[in-house]
Order: sequence, then C-alpha cells, then structure tokens
Amino acid sequence: MDVPTFAAASRWLLQRGYMVALPLRRGYGETGGPWRENYGSCSNPDYYHAGLVTAEDIQAAIGFFRNRSEVARDRVLLIGQSAGGWGSIATASRNPAGVVAVLNFAGGRGGNPRTGNCTPQRLVDAAGRYGATARIPSLWLYSANDKFFAPDLSRRMFDAFVRAGGKADYVALPAFGTDGHEVFVDGRALWQLPVETFLATIGAR
Repeated sequence: MDVPTFAAASRWLLQRGYMVALPLRRGYGETGGPWRENYGSCSNPDYYHAGLVTAEDIQAAIGFFRNRSEVARDRVLLIGQSAGGWGSIATASRNPAGVVAVLNFAGGRGGNPRTGNCTPQRLVDAAGRYGATARIPSLWLYSANDKFFAPDLSRRMFDAFVRAGGKADYVALPAFGTDGHEVFVDGRALWQLPVETFLATIGAR
C-alpha cells in the first residue's frame, strides 16, 4: 500500500517547528484489519457515528504522541483531509486534552465526484451535532471545485456546526486543478496564508 506523505504540507510544518506524525486509521496500514468507518447505506447513512469511529483512532494517536518526552504535549495541531478532516471535526467534538486547533481540509463523508453526496442533509445534521460540544478552534478549508463537497454543501455543514456552538472559521479557497478536493496535497500556495493567519490569531503559530 502506498502510504501518503503529504510532503509539501509536512515540510511547511517542519519548517515552523512542528513535529509531524502521519498515523493511518485502522484498515489502511500494512497490517490491514477491519475497516470500521462504514456509515451504512447511501439512503440511510450515519455520518455522525462514522466520524466518531475515526475519532477513536485519532485520539489513540494523540495519546501515544503526548506521552513522548520530545513532544509539546499541550500544543497539538490536528490536521485532517477528506474523511480525515471529518474525523478531525468529530475529534474536536470530544475536546481531547492537548489539542489547540483543528485544520479541516475538505472534510466530509459520503461524497461522490460523479453524483455528489447522496444524503447531504444527514451530513449537515451530523456537523451540527459535533458543533454542539466542540470548543477547540477549527479552520474549515474547501476549494471552489471540490467534486466531493461542493461550496454550498460545505458552507451548510460549517453553518450548522457554528450555530450549534462550535468555534470555527471558514475559508473558501479558489479552484485547484481538476478537483479541489485535493487542495491540501499540492495546493499549499492557496492555503498557506489563511492557515498562517488562523494559527497566529489563536496563538498556535
């Protein structure tokens, strides 16, 4: 299996003094294992609990690294892309110790580049449920040509999250390549400035 390195983003973080960890969720690594993040059928999805399953693995990784002596255990910056972004927002709803901010790049579940999301309102509702308990500052970044989560849907998710009490800012990024869903991977020129501004604003730069 090809393990993602997110080379451009990792270099950017290392240059700013961050230690970078790239944990893989269960079912994706070399050891395999069951894939536990299924949200059910497209007609009746449970995006909320699927995200919390992802959050379990994210929290396990956070706990492991916070126990290492070389890690600034109370300065954890959580970054997720696509399903990982959704899982990061779900993790924020649990307010894990040590996490100072969350960067959600193109987060969501159930997206399809050909047909769109089959039950978008369920995604919006789940975002609202996360926002009801999330108190960690987060930045949501979506590109104008994201083929999985179009601007209207991502904005609706964000609005539901904030209305419920979540602390977040939204950034509408320009179109990137043929599918803006991949903007985190190679589109650093588009997201670097808003991320730097956000981190400086919350004191996590």
